Amino acid sequence: MKLYIVPTPIGNLADMTFRAIDVLKNADLILAEDTRTSSVLLSHYQIQKPISPYHQHNEHKIVEHLATQIAAGKTMALLTDAGTPGISDPAFLLVRECVKNNIEVECLPGATAFVPALVNSGLPINSFCFEGFLPLKKGRQTFLKRMAVEERTMVFYESPMRLVKTLHDFIEYFGPDRQCCVSRELTKKFEENKRGSLQEVHDHFNAKPVKGEIVIVVGGKS
Repeated sequence: MKLYIVPTPIGNLADMTFRAIDVLKNADLILAEDTRTSSVLLSHYQIQKPISPYHQHNEHKIVEHLATQIAAGKTMALLTDAGTPGISDPAFLLVRECVKNNIEVECLPGATAFVPALVNSGLPINSFCFEGFLPLKKGRQTFLKRMAVEERTMVFYESPMRLVKTLHDFIEYFGPDRQCCVSRELTKKFEENKRGSLQEVHDHFNAKPVKGEIVIVVGGKS
């Protein structure tokens, strides 16, 4: 009886590890953020196992039931659409419930979007903070004021629709000359890593349509 946290590719299906495939093939039940998305991955690797939805809209209702099933002897594997479950995706509640009930939890190493974005940014990575998605409205100004004085390299996730607005907000609070790198479509054919000042990167993306998952890496305050 065990819960496995299984990272999945953030774009390139070849980034799936041998061990992750083996875990999925031997699980009694696969929990997926979106069963349709995960079914494509499972089909690609010829994995045929029961699959059930586990996402932010139902996790509060089913964590106790799932933990009870694992405690009774089932092995479950948790997937999200891309990357490592728990990193800006559902996982925490189920992991906490399992830990509370002395159920073994094992997280496999694997794909996480912010790691390659951080490493290839060219910014200092000896100390950094990962902030996930910014607040959309409530608390956004307070958050930006706090981050403006952060001395560590900062990592954020953002949607392509909000990228230019967020870069504009960063310019307002951090200044136009702060160095940054925006990575999009990581591991895919059209991967792009745009480095430069906040103003330069803002102008670059403001001049063209933006697609793909986005990671923003911003240098800390000098």
